[in-house]
Amino acid sequence: MKVDVLNMQGKKVDTTELPPAIFEAPVKKDLMHQALVRQLANARLGTHKTKSRGEVSGGGRKPWRQKGTGRARHGSRRSPIWVGGGKAHTPRPRKYTRHMPRKMRRAALRSALSVKAAQKEVVVLDELKMERPKTKEMVAILERLVGQASALILLAESNETIEKSVRNLPDAKTLRANYLNVRDLLGYERLIMPLGALDIIQSYLGS
Repeated sequence: MKVDVLNMQGKKVDTTELPPAIFEAPVKKDLMHQALVRQLANARLGTHKTKSRGEVSGGGRKPWRQKGTGRARHGSRRSPIWVGGGKAHTPRPRKYTRHMPRKMRRAALRSALSVKAAQKEVVVLDELKMERPKTKEMVAILERLVGQASALILLAESNETIEKSVRNLPDAKTLRANYLNVRDLLGYERLIMPLGALDIIQSYLGS
């Protein structure tokens, strides 16, 4: 699949061939879904917890005698039906971690990239560089490249200038190419890739 290579002004300067093994792979929706669910699950901390009746304070004696008061019988103020009592069937700390073989994770990435390429949502740049962090300048660049669409910007390596320029934009995000994931790919309308980032993707997804 041949695509145009643009500069930061949005003008065509060259063409390049997207690796068919990555951008024309079979689209496996079930695999993409599994990778997304795994990523969302692994992001959960699992630190939720409330106190059961055995952990709250109070309740050392019976509130009132068993019979003769006309009231319902109770044995402890720590009962879940009392205000300030423990909670029944409480959430406990647990791990939500899910595992997925690396080959399956990479196949899911190829599927997501193939969907983006088929829908003409991949923008390839010759290079992306700025002299100093400037959000206003980045907004103008993105408008020339993708219009009003949201964008995921892949970087070949850490670039503090670009990252700071994008940091405050609600519809754009920077990501190192070797950290590419299904959640971010599906969460943005356009994928912006400098040629350097494309080389990194090809290095670990092309094999």
